[in-house]
Amino acid sequence: MAEAPRSVLFAAGAAVLVVVGCLVTAYALRPPSAPEPRTGDSTSADAGLRCGTSTCRTVVTSTVGSDVVEVLAGDGGGRIRVNGPAGLSIFESTVVESGGQVDPQSLECVSAEVSVCLVRGRSGDQLLGEVLVGRTGTWTRAQARYLATGGYLALHDVDGDQVADVVAVQRPCDAAGCGKPYAQVFSFTGGKALLGCTAAVTALEDLPGWPAVAPAAADLRTCA
Repeated sequence: MAEAPRSVLFAAGAAVLVVVGCLVTAYALRPPSAPEPRTGDSTSADAGLRCGTSTCRTVVTSTVGSDVVEVLAGDGGGRIRVNGPAGLSIFESTVVESGGQVDPQSLECVSAEVSVCLVRGRSGDQLLGEVLVGRTGTWTRAQARYLATGGYLALHDVDGDQVADVVAVQRPCDAAGCGKPYAQVFSFTGGKALLGCTAAVTALEDLPGWPAVAPAAADLRTCA
């Protein structure tokens, strides 16, 4: 964030931001699980498919072009299944493995030449996220993990490259209270690149585009 917005944060804000940054980094550096390529139709793939200690159940589904993306969960584990003309791939869900609770609002997909799906799950007051990227029917996991402490994690093409970016709202808190919220924007097309942060604002409703936070590239500045 720029000097002016930072100056209005609580006196302890700098230390709190360091803590938030460490949390984001720790989750982001968690190594991803490799996909489990499968062949055959969805019914045959369901036979014996386990999520943790129980059979997987479908939590939410989204159609992306000719592909169907599903978030599956069970007792202590989860998976992301992608089925389409190019075949079937199954990924372990690091969001679920990390304790994130998934529900019918946990999957957001943007269909394009480079399609993007964000899986998010709530863990206490935080949102955990992971991203899958689809190119010509082949899906891979982005080498990044996302953490939002401000209760908002979603997709939006901020830099105008026709590929959705990840928008994570952060609101640093400690025992003395909470600082002012701001949005971080990440582009994963070249790795987990932090494009920048918006200015801190008084309330979540003051973030650009709220309730669908949609900052423009011009709204971003170097993050503190």
